[in-house]
Formats: sequence, structure tokens, C-alpha cells
Amino acid sequence: MQKILIVGSGNIARRILARLVRHARVYALLRDPARTDEWRAAGAVPVLADLDDRSSLRRIAGLADIVLHLAPPPGEGACDTRTRQLLAALGKGKSLPRRLIYVSTTGVYGDCGGRRIDETQRLNPESLRAGRRVDAERRLRAWGRNAGVAVSILRAPGIYAADRLPLDRLNRAVPALSEIDDVFTNHIHADDLAAACLAAMRRGGANRVYNVVDDSDLKMAEYFDRVADAFGCPRAPRISRQQAEATLSPVQMSFMRESRRIDNHRLKNELKLRLAYPTVDAGIAEASSRRKSCSS
Repeated sequence: MQKILIVGSGNIARRILARLVRHARVYALLRDPARTDEWRAAGAVPVLADLDDRSSLRRIAGLADIVLHLAPPPGEGACDTRTRQLLAALGKGKSLPRRLIYVSTTGVYGDCGGRRIDETQRLNPESLRAGRRVDAERRLRAWGRNAGVAVSILRAPGIYAADRLPLDRLNRAVPALSEIDDVFTNHIHADDLAAACLAAMRRGGANRVYNVVDDSDLKMAEYFDRVADAFGCPRAPRISRQQAEATLSPVQMSFMRESRRIDNHRLKNELKLRLAYPTVDAGIAEASSRRKSCSS
């Protein structure tokens, strides 16, 4: 039976686990002992370890045939020390994994002025957060080349699902940018990201990058409007970029400074993924069928 190690045991990992557990022995790296019963009940073998504690990672060496790396970088610094420590631990095993899948972010492209781009676009991270992702990608790809491990990188944009919609933002009337100042944004449903991870396990190329985005072609405020209309929320008020700079937090503004439309040709043609939610309209419609109102 194939042995798979999931690193980064959050929402996407649980969606992946549900599809794997009948066909593979799945290990879930957990830093919180209180979560072991939950993951064991879901069918995983919990492995208590912490990417910030090098000594705790000894137990993962040689453990798995495939590693799914879903863990985010640390919250500060220029480097992803967690990825570096993960690779150091994997390298100490008697055998290396055959394949490693890493979920990165489309934020590594930076602002593209609304242009349509693909995986050949030059990386231009404009935040330390995105810079740490670039560091992780480069470390992983170099390690894969040197160690003979097939490393595939999945770059994901804003992840949404029925329980990950901006309803609270709409209820609080957080402003969005006016049409002239608004930015193009990209999306992927959480189920489709989980499916992309599984497709990369089967078909991902060594040292190959894949944009995991849907077919939507929307500006950010348009997305908020689609959600608002589906759930009966008031639409977000529109303000100018100058007003937003004075009103919104630096984190909120960081997502409003980058505009790009991302191609998903490789996702469909190389990974052969058929999106369950090809547009955000499909995902919003499914979510609103289960949750009828903005406040419910």
C-alpha cells in the first residue's frame, strides 16, 4: 500500500484525506496533540512533529513514498525555514520519497497590471509573505533535482468554499475598490485544489509548476458583488484607491495592489483536471443552496 505523508494538516488536507484513506496509508504531521484523535478518526496515522522544531522531525525520515507539503512558511523573515527543515529531515531517511507536491501561491508573480499570464511569467514577489514562498519553491526544486525526487509546485490563488466566503466582510461593509482602481483576482474552490493535489500525485512533472486557478475572469469587487447578490447581503461600498490606502489595513491593501489574470492551461492539459467548480459562480451557487442568507 502506498504511504503518503501530509504536512500541513488543515482544511485542504482533510479534503485530500477523505479521497485517499481507502487507497493508501496516510500519515498526518500534527503539532498539536489535542488533534490526534480527530485525525485518527478520519483515517490518518497522526505523527506528532513541529516544522519549527528540527529534533521533532526525525520520525518522518523514510516514512512515505509521497509527501504533500501544504504547510505555510513562518510569519516573518526572508526565508521559509520550515521547508528547509522539512527537506533536511526527509534527506536523513534510508529512502527518499519518490514525489513531493508543494502548494504555493500565485502571489509569487506580484502585480502584472491585469495582464493574462502563465507559469512562464517571471517571479516578482512584492511582499515578504510571497518572498518566503519563492524561497520555498527554489529550495524544493533544487532539492528535487539533486535528490532525484519529482517535485511539483502548485500555485494557488484565493481559496474559497461554502465556509470560506467573504460574508463577514460584507456584513461589516468593508469597502472595495471603485471600478477604475479595481484589480483582477483569481480563485479556486477548496475541493478543486484538493483534486489538483491528487492529480499532481499521479501526473505531476518533475520540477514542473502548475497554476491551480479556475476559469473566472473577475475583478475583486465583482466577486464580492456575486457573493452579496447570492446571499442577499448589501454590496460592498466602492471607494478610490487613495481612500482605501487611508482606510484599510496594510494586509487588506496588499491584496488590492496586485492585478493579474492567470492561465490554467497546464492544469487542464497536463494534470488532466476537470474542475468541479469551473467558475466562482458555480461555487457560490452551490454554497447558497445550503446557506440561504447573509447572516445565517
